[in-house]
Amino acid sequence: MATKKQMAKPTSLTTSKTIKLTKSNYYSHDTDFQYMSFSVFRDFEQCEAATLAKLKGDWEPSSNPELLLVGNYVHSYFESPEAHQEFVEANKSEILSSRGKTKGQPKSSYKVADGMIKALSEDDFFNYVYAPGDKEVIVTGELFGHQWKGKIDSLCLDRGYFCDLKTVDDFHKGQWNPVLRQKTNFVEDRGYHMQMAIYQELIKQTFGIDCQPYIFGVSKQVPPDKIAISFDGDGQFLMNQALEKIKNDQDRFWQVLMGEEKPKACGKCDYCRQGKQLAGFTEVSDIEIS
Repeated sequence: MATKKQMAKPTSLTTSKTIKLTKSNYYSHDTDFQYMSFSVFRDFEQCEAATLAKLKGDWEPSSNPELLLVGNYVHSYFESPEAHQEFVEANKSEILSSRGKTKGQPKSSYKVADGMIKALSEDDFFNYVYAPGDKEVIVTGELFGHQWKGKIDSLCLDRGYFCDLKTVDDFHKGQWNPVLRQKTNFVEDRGYHMQMAIYQELIKQTFGIDCQPYIFGVSKQVPPDKIAISFDGDGQFLMNQALEKIKNDQDRFWQVLMGEEKPKACGKCDYCRQGKQLAGFTEVSDIEIS
């Protein structure tokens, strides 16, 4: 578990440029108190209390590290040979089997990941669109009065577009949306249209170029599926909606970050459940479902 640190109380506008973003500090929680990001915003939407505790180092969510590592394994391959080798060396104990007949060989999840890499590497369209771009480009800017950061998987400024690479279990598996009371696709379920809207605006502010967003997805199935996604038509509408949501909600999240407002607890996540104390009865018809 991370050690809690005493931090000076920053504000998103006055101190946002005191930390220059680099590859080594981009994912540091210190920078999260100065730059909002897509992932932190999405976490705040789920539970303010859990997100603040995580950013302050008071709590670390339990998760399956393999899910994240497999995605990063695929990403690093298409970043550069050097980045992939560095990633493999740093995570060798997780990637390679350490016992039995398979000792020294990639674990099953990484064999699947190698198949995902092969599927994309042999795709002409992917190579034409994704491969030429500059990789892992950090961008910053201001959205509705607050500083934001983003990291672009593949940026082609000369062609006027950028790409994000996603690893997904199954593109065609519907995800239930309790608000809409219907299933949605994985892009809407995970808020990737919001991420594309954020990146589009930050690229424009950083480089002065309005770029089109694309997503390349590869599935974890055997054999893997592939998809290339654009955001014309309804996609642009979803992106505009997402920016409006940021405009309406982020002031509250920044107030929580700055210690100006008490975070709200969702009451259902890992963080909330671990400290939950009963305070009375819930009427049977009031039980929340999703």
